[in-house]
Amino acid sequence: MKTTSTPTHCPYCALQCGMNVSPAPGGGVEVTERPDFPVNRGALCGKGRTAPVLLSSGVRLTSPLVRSGGELVPASWEEALDRIAGALSGARERFGRDACGVFGGGGLTNEKAYALGKFARVVLGTSQIDYNGRFCMSSAAAAGTKAFGLDRGLPFPLEDIPKTGCVILVGSNLAETMPPSLRFFSELRDNGGTLIVIDPRRTKTAEQADLHLAPRPGTDLALALGLLHLVVAEGRTDEDYIRERTVGWEEARAAAMAHWPEYVERITGVSVPQLREAVRMFCEPENAMVLTARGPEQQSKGTDTVGAWINLCLATGRAGRPLSGYGCLTGQGNGQGGREHGQKADQLPGYRKLTDPAARRHVAEVWGVDPDSLPGPGRSAYELLDALGTDIKTLLLMGSNPVVSAPRAAHVEERLRSLDFLAVADVVLSETAALADVVLPVTQWAEETGTTTNLEGRVLLRRQAVTPPDGIRSDLEVLHGLAARLGVEKGFPTDPEEVFEELRRASAGGPADYSGITYRRLAEENGVFWPCPEVADGTEPAEVIGEGEDASLDAGPDDPARDESVATAHPGTPRLFLDRFATDDGRARFVAVTHRGLAEEPDEEYPLLLTTGRVVSQYQSGAQTRRVPELNAAAPGPFVELHPRLAARLGAAEGDPLAVVSRRGRAVAPARITAGIRPDTVFMPFHWPGEGRANTLTNPALDPTSRMPEFKACAVRVEAVRS
Repeated sequence: MKTTSTPTHCPYCALQCGMNVSPAPGGGVEVTERPDFPVNRGALCGKGRTAPVLLSSGVRLTSPLVRSGGELVPASWEEALDRIAGALSGARERFGRDACGVFGGGGLTNEKAYALGKFARVVLGTSQIDYNGRFCMSSAAAAGTKAFGLDRGLPFPLEDIPKTGCVILVGSNLAETMPPSLRFFSELRDNGGTLIVIDPRRTKTAEQADLHLAPRPGTDLALALGLLHLVVAEGRTDEDYIRERTVGWEEARAAAMAHWPEYVERITGVSVPQLREAVRMFCEPENAMVLTARGPEQQSKGTDTVGAWINLCLATGRAGRPLSGYGCLTGQGNGQGGREHGQKADQLPGYRKLTDPAARRHVAEVWGVDPDSLPGPGRSAYELLDALGTDIKTLLLMGSNPVVSAPRAAHVEERLRSLDFLAVADVVLSETAALADVVLPVTQWAEETGTTTNLEGRVLLRRQAVTPPDGIRSDLEVLHGLAARLGVEKGFPTDPEEVFEELRRASAGGPADYSGITYRRLAEENGVFWPCPEVADGTEPAEVIGEGEDASLDAGPDDPARDESVATAHPGTPRLFLDRFATDDGRARFVAVTHRGLAEEPDEEYPLLLTTGRVVSQYQSGAQTRRVPELNAAAPGPFVELHPRLAARLGAAEGDPLAVVSRRGRAVAPARITAGIRPDTVFMPFHWPGEGRANTLTNPALDPTSRMPEFKACAVRVEAVRS
């Protein structure tokens, strides 16, 4: 155990809040405030405060497990790794390379994500790799890339939010999902700005809003188009900006004008006066922002929906200007970095396209392989899971729990059970790990060093604060051991800084260029915003699509302790697109989009809509937070939130068991009755397995561009459960 306080970052959401980890009186460790980190300024939610519980040997895995006689029993690392390597090798020999699947997670560090993608493509030679971040931000990523030529969650720091004039927050309950971030929105209102929240529920976040719009789930696209129609009709477009900085306006304008206010009111349930008020609030200030989250993104038309909100920003001249723009509130801890460095089915490190010959040559040279040996794009996350046991015979899974988190979860569980072999590396025995043939106990946040990239595009250094228990290895050590057993002796180092140095070279010149970032800089500057190209001695910083600023927060330019190489390096890019967008001509692209319905609309048999989300005291699939007593006491289990009118029709009282039924299955949970939800909608949180598993119900209909499943809306009926 270290005896001093170690500055590091929270293991949970994409804020990556700064914290100090210190020895606790009487043994163990405790988390204390770290006010120097600008994202949370010392504030922590309950999940961050209780994160040390997960370091306890009574909570986490402490030994490899192998299946014997139908049971998981302790085994040596040598036996466990031998079994995995043998299964992967056997599947390749019998069925071909794509019989081996790899599934990653948005909580893996940049080093792990990079090494996992390299392992899949170099060691296994498989195209079948994707990660659970496909379920989180992929629609926003696709829309941002279409419009701006680049995807980074927020193109500006969080500190800009209080300084703008108006924020439209679409489909985000950040008061529960990212509580420390709420202060930026409170400061916005304190400064005279306004907040518009769009959500079918009156959430804790919506209660903070100056205007709350409650559209029918799945109609966010129509709502955005209706607002743009009014912007045009009321003469609020910025014609100079449109002419000088964009292309495609005429087509997008024509599409929006087909969505007149009364038509949009019928689709969404949002009244015309509310639509007009939202336009006034957004357009009157000099600066404004639109921020989206999972609500509009987790739809089978999520890319078009986000594109429509981007169009609203472009038409009013709000993108690529100071204190204005569009941003995505990335969800998972390393959801941003996790999609940049190669664990996504269609990407190589540096956010390069796997189909780009130049990108393949560059990365192959760094890896020391023939570009032609690299496989092409594989299946997206749900499609990969759906193919388990048929085309894909073996699966190596790291940092994900799809038995709880995937759509149509009962089917995904069935596909996992049908595999010839499943290997899982995790901190705890998750519901997915419990199905595995081999389970590997790996290090976690405070036991290892590595980098993450938060929702702002700020690359951060998580520092090791405690020594892991005996018998625990890192994911990098797992990949090193498997690669060696599969005949690749070099190229998979176990030291995270060595991996990061290779990642820097692989990302150099790519859209997500980390080549100018080093561990030393991250420690001295409290994070560095990408893109940050390496600067050769005696040269000016390379051009990037944004504003290079000195992001140093710990050591100023006159600080004698500051490394001279840092002082002359590229400063990083806190604010993107201020001079040009990342397109060939530097202009943003309008994309003409039109409203269309859900993949599954309500009908006589399934007359209601289900939407899903999170609660403040649990996180994602709950594999970790459900093991923390304080968090479980605050949020002990699933529930069905419904309107009093619907409850009266069902004869249901608060706490009564209700069955929610879709075409994919049935979930049962207690009623929670509130007037803060639409009468045609029910809500369930998705953190729990078993009979209350919300994702038993959800629809895997995929967005044609992002391949995002339609988690946020499916047709259901609700039934009282009679004893």
